[in-house]
Amino acid sequence: MIDPDGYRPNVGIVLAREDGRLFWARRIHHDGWQFPQGGMATDETPVEAMYRELREETGLRPEHVTIRAETPGWLRYRLPNKYLRRASKPLCLGQKQVWFLLQLTASEEHLDLEAHGSPEFDAFKWVDYWYPAHNVVHFKRRVYRRALRFFEPHIEPEPTPTSRTGSAG
Repeated sequence: MIDPDGYRPNVGIVLAREDGRLFWARRIHHDGWQFPQGGMATDETPVEAMYRELREETGLRPEHVTIRAETPGWLRYRLPNKYLRRASKPLCLGQKQVWFLLQLTASEEHLDLEAHGSPEFDAFKWVDYWYPAHNVVHFKRRVYRRALRFFEPHIEPEPTPTSRTGSAG
């Protein structure tokens, strides 16, 4: 489904651990890393699409996560000309996405990149909060920065070590 402006409706997922680190996954057969994301079916709400994509791409179910925040409205990115499929009608110029910040509430053992018949990722790691904004493919960086800026107040800060000093006595 492509909207009248040439954008495909999509959801993006920022999955955070308790320590504030984010799930970062490598696309299968590529060296590109990204957050889970995927297109919306015409009969799906953004929340329904998010839970479907979460299950397909990570193996996680609704009971394994808590929604911490959702972007208000669409964030858009345009595809570079070399990625446009000009033979497809209507022509898809890019994606418009509703982003979700999810808190992982279950054990990481529930992560299963092969939960779906056609895995989209072949590896994952947990990264510092701003790492994805600097390391995703260039044409998605602006959207990643916008989503992460919006979600930053909703992330639990990492505990800072306290310094203990003994008292002389």
